[in-house]
Amino acid sequence: MNVLAAQAVDPELARLRDSIDNFDAALIHLLAERFRCTQRVGELKARKGIPPSDPDREARQVARLRKLAVEAKLDPDFAEKFLAFVVKEVIRHHQTIAATHESAIDNERKS
Repeated sequence: MNVLAAQAVDPELARLRDSIDNFDAALIHLLAERFRCTQRVGELKARKGIPPSDPDREARQVARLRKLAVEAKLDPDFAEKFLAFVVKEVIRHHQTIAATHESAIDNERKS
């Protein structure tokens, strides 16, 4: 029996892969919910003229998540890189929202 065939029928491997698939699905759903919330934050910031990026909050979040990562026995550098990736995308969304909001205001003024 070759290695691939042995892996395909190993019940423990199948069970672990099923769990991994469930975790991946949960992560996607959690990220989607997080982005729905940050989209709303971006809209509020745009309406109130608040900049898309908040470096002080980002620094607090990095420190908080690094601590959580250590407690969870997850590499804090990985956690920080993951957060940086997510925050970069959120800021990009907030910049787009702000630009759209400014454009709408400009159009109202011209009307």
